[in-house]
Amino acid sequence: MFASLSALEKRALAFSLLATVLVSTSFIVSASIANDLDSVVLTLFRFALGAVLFLPILLWKHGFTWPSWSDLARYATISAALVAFFWGMFEALRTTSPLNTATIFTLMPTIGAGLAAVMLKQKLKKNSLVALGLGMIGAIWVIFRGNFTDLAALELNRGDAIFLAATFAMAIYGPLINFLHRGEPMPQMTFWILTTGSFWLLLLSASSLGDVDWAGITPKVYLSVLYLASFTTVVTFFIFQWSTLIIGPTKVLSFTYLNPIFVLVIGLLLGADAPPVMIYPGLVLTVGATLMLMRAPGHAPKPAPATSPASTEDQA
Repeated sequence: MFASLSALEKRALAFSLLATVLVSTSFIVSASIANDLDSVVLTLFRFALGAVLFLPILLWKHGFTWPSWSDLARYATISAALVAFFWGMFEALRTTSPLNTATIFTLMPTIGAGLAAVMLKQKLKKNSLVALGLGMIGAIWVIFRGNFTDLAALELNRGDAIFLAATFAMAIYGPLINFLHRGEPMPQMTFWILTTGSFWLLLLSASSLGDVDWAGITPKVYLSVLYLASFTTVVTFFIFQWSTLIIGPTKVLSFTYLNPIFVLVIGLLLGADAPPVMIYPGLVLTVGATLMLMRAPGHAPKPAPATSPASTEDQA
């Protein structure tokens, strides 16, 4: 399957795999601090720090210009979906597991494909539709742990239901980017999405910020938010953006299905209990969906990116 790929395409696959591992760690790190601080305040920290980290990159590559009011409205619309997702993640992880959230997240490509078909008139080939269907079945299998009685009764816990709604918000984020992008550099768009998102979160947390015990916030919380803002926001953004130019969005999207596998493995390495055996068929289905999407035809690599994201200049 990989023999016909160029060295550049293989690097793009390797970096996409690395970014997927980083995304997987975000479920575990977020779960570790979900009960230490209000979920809206935690999300505000992540967005604000992400914007601060993006600002030097924006200044270096493109300079700083104030957007028009109409541009701010575009960015604020997109950031609303992103805010809903990350707030939903922190809130859901109070009552559900990192494995469940990572598995529910694999529904996002299927939901996103449906939304893109409606909003952008995009159509998927038959093989891709089959792969998305397999991935969705595998995700549902893991969520309900192979208990078809629970599946028939739709017995999701509160955290699962919250994160499912958050996943819908994240699914619409991609089509919104395409629908509202007006040709500006992506780092510029991302900076203002994070900035307007911070504004939304500041409004949402205004009533609770005064109740926060700032002196009682542990270093673990600050370090965790720093990790989430840098590695699982800034770094993964550049990797996925660069990889999409090389191997196409379908192959990059396929890595989403590996999130439950990585969350499971990382959890076991950290000493978590092994999940029920009944979930493993679902995990196998998600891996199969990944391989099918990897084989789906993409687009030819664009000539512009000459090196991998290991180059700082290419990242920005």
